[in-house]
Amino acid sequence: MKTVKLYTDGACSGNPGPGGWGVILSFNGLEKELSGGEANTTNNRMELTAVIRGLEALKEPCIVELYSDSKYVIDALEKGWALGWKSRGWIKSDKKPALNPDLWDRLLTLTQRHQLRYHWVKGHADNPKNNRCDQLAVEQWKKIKGEG
Repeated sequence: MKTVKLYTDGACSGNPGPGGWGVILSFNGLEKELSGGEANTTNNRMELTAVIRGLEALKEPCIVELYSDSKYVIDALEKGWALGWKSRGWIKSDKKPALNPDLWDRLLTLTQRHQLRYHWVKGHADNPKNNRCDQLAVEQWKKIKGEG
């Protein structure tokens, strides 16, 4: 299996508001950037969408080193929270509904195709690829908002 590095970030102007996501896929010295956005969304939805779109771009099952500054995404996957939410009909352990079940369902399906290794990185810090993903995401919401 190929090992791919996947860097992701989501951003939102207002929460909810216009949002964007950015992805860098890195394999064998080659990099591919992806980005997109939505007019009315949340930061967490954009964080999830970034990971989904990055994984969907892979043409075959891979070992994926996932780098994200979203504790929401990393913890829910790495600690098995999202699987628990799904098994309880998208209800969290505190009996409240899990947010974004549509995106979590898509993401959990993709995690079955690939072997993921999770890496939380501090946002807006010293990780150039995370910073670039943030830049891509912000460019997208600015475009939607008419500022870009």
